[in-house]
Amino acid sequence: MSACFDVFRPGAARTAGANRSWLALVLLFLIGWPCGWSGVALADDAASQANRQFIQAMQLIRQANATYDPNEESRLLDEADRLLQDIITRYPDTDLAVQLVTNQFVGDFDFFEFRNRVKSMVCNDQLSSKCFLFRISSLLPPVETPITTARWDWLSLAVAYHLLGDPGRAKEIIAPFLSAVRHGVATEGGDRDLFVGRALALTDQSPLALDLTRKIPDCSTRLYNLADVADVALWHKDRDQAAALALEAQDYAAAQGCGAELGLVARTLFDAGRETEARALFATTVEQQFGQGKEVKSGCCAPELAVAAGDMGSPDLALTLLRTVQEENPWTIATVLGKLARRGETATVLAYADQVQDADNRGETYAELIGAFLERNDRATAEDLMKRLDKLAGDDGNRRPALIAHHARAEKLLYPDDRWRGTFQQAITAAEHASSFVRRDIGGPLIAVLVKIETGLPLLD
Repeated sequence: MSACFDVFRPGAARTAGANRSWLALVLLFLIGWPCGWSGVALADDAASQANRQFIQAMQLIRQANATYDPNEESRLLDEADRLLQDIITRYPDTDLAVQLVTNQFVGDFDFFEFRNRVKSMVCNDQLSSKCFLFRISSLLPPVETPITTARWDWLSLAVAYHLLGDPGRAKEIIAPFLSAVRHGVATEGGDRDLFVGRALALTDQSPLALDLTRKIPDCSTRLYNLADVADVALWHKDRDQAAALALEAQDYAAAQGCGAELGLVARTLFDAGRETEARALFATTVEQQFGQGKEVKSGCCAPELAVAAGDMGSPDLALTLLRTVQEENPWTIATVLGKLARRGETATVLAYADQVQDADNRGETYAELIGAFLERNDRATAEDLMKRLDKLAGDDGNRRPALIAHHARAEKLLYPDDRWRGTFQQAITAAEHASSFVRRDIGGPLIAVLVKIETGLPLLD
């Protein structure tokens, strides 16, 4: 290559006399020609290699189309996918790579549909959790672009992928939402963090979650994120970090005058082992929000205070607070009753659960109570609750996807086999055949139940 540039140095072609000028021109042509065309030759070679690899991939896809063996089909498609992804990686400057990475048609080949087909191969085992996730993902409303706000349902899906062994897919989903929230946080009046911090913490990115959280001035979002990251720390047996985050939440709430979230802060302190501070904050909050001995009125309290009462208040106080918040926050029913059941309450809790009107909420409550009574080694009560849940689901005719999913969770808690998988599959099928209104909203709850089944831990939903 240096010889090519030497030709163009001043005087390089003029060292001979005029009678030899023709020789300089010949040398210029012979040496300069390959230099000028070498880039083109390399580009042509890359394009040829990419085309050759593409043809190999198409041949594999045709073989996959012609086989009856699902395992062989999966193997062939995976190899074809590897070849196509390799084109993008090794030959990024080729037109073919650009077409693939931008999901353009190459002839009649649709790379986007092919990728979906590859992903769907997880459903060769229709009862696997990865197949369940794939089917649930098709229920979620598509993400609008450009992304302007975070979507908790898709972020829940990302967390589920991470927990079930596909961290790469989780990052692909979270990254654009994280970018959108960062832009919103940096802009006055921008979008708030909606589950992004929690999703990061649940995918082993707690430092990044905290960095994001500490830039959020909103009481609710900041304190919820701190509480959730503290919960994740407890799941990882890091009680010191959990306690530090709980105290940070307490200090922030006091400095900013955050009132509605004090029940959440008290619960976080309690869970992190700071019981003295937790009980003191809870008692003060109860006194401030409705006064000792005064009647509790609807709308008096934040739902988080009712949840905290499940741990630190008397059963009567917890149920009183629950009645005031459950209509607008039905998720509190299973949570509060589960906490009371773990504290030893039985008759009152069962009677309350039986009076829950909504079938989905009652089913969730029964499943939570089954887990609570099993933790107390009270299998008889758990089995009695299972009979109630069986009847509830049977009377419904297996039409409610969420109710069926809660039934599956109860089966997972009670029985050592995998019967729950068939039941959860029924829940997804019911969702796929439900109205568009149900389909729009059911994906996130199904993911939350599946994560709780597989990990024993809530999705922080």
